[in-house]
Amino acid sequence: DPCGFRLQIVLFNSIEYFYFLLGVVALYFAVPFRFRWALLLVSSYAFYMSWNPVYVVLILTVTIVNYWAGLKLQEKASAEARRWVLLLSLVVSLGLLFGFKYWGFFVENLQFLSADVAGWMFAAGEGLLLPVGISFYTFQTLSYTIDVYRGQLRAEGHFGRFALYVSFFPQLVAGPIERAGHLLPQFWEEVSFDWDRVGRGLQLILWGLFKKVAIADRLAYGWK
Repeated sequence: DPCGFRLQIVLFNSIEYFYFLLGVVALYFAVPFRFRWALLLVSSYAFYMSWNPVYVVLILTVTIVNYWAGLKLQEKASAEARRWVLLLSLVVSLGLLFGFKYWGFFVENLQFLSADVAGWMFAAGEGLLLPVGISFYTFQTLSYTIDVYRGQLRAEGHFGRFALYVSFFPQLVAGPIERAGHLLPQFWEEVSFDWDRVGRGLQLILWGLFKKVAIADRLAYGWK
C-alpha cells in the first residue's frame, strides 16, 4: 500500500525509514563530494513529500522568503529597511505556522459566537492537516534570519545548501532545531567513510531507539 509507505517513512522507528536512511547513506559516500548536497536535498524533499506532497509548497515558501531575507539583510541597507525585511520574514513564516496550527482552534471558538457565520469556515478547516515538521523548520529558518540580522552570521549564498539546512530530513520532523552556524558549515565539509564514526553513530541511534520504543512509548501507553 503506497499510502502506508508514505505514513511510515516519516516515523524514525519504522523499517521503511531504516531502508530509506541506509540507501541515502550508501549513495552519499558513493557520489562525488560536489553532488552530495544535491543528493541530501532531493532525499530530504522526498522524505517530506512522502507524507503529503502538497505541503511541499509551504516549506519552499519559508525557504525562499528567508533565503531572500538573509541576502537582503547582508546588504548595507538602512536600519529601517533591514527591520522591514526581518518583519516580512517573521510575518510569512509565523503566519503559516499559526494559520495551520491554530486554525481549527480559532474556528471552533468562533462557532460559539455565531454558528451560522462560522459554519462555512469550520467546514473548510476540517480537512486542514497540520504539516509535519512545520514548527521545527519555521523556527530553524527564523533563527537563521535573526542571526543574520544581528550580524552574528553571514548570509548563505548557495540556495541549494540553504534549502538543505531547512529541510534536512534526520531532524526535520522531530528536531532538534539546529542553528545555522552549526549545521550549514557541515554541508561544505568533505568527509570520508570512517568505520569508527559509523560505530559511534549507530550506538547513538540504537540508544535513541531504545529510549523511544522501550521507554517513551511504554510510558505513553500506560499514561493513556
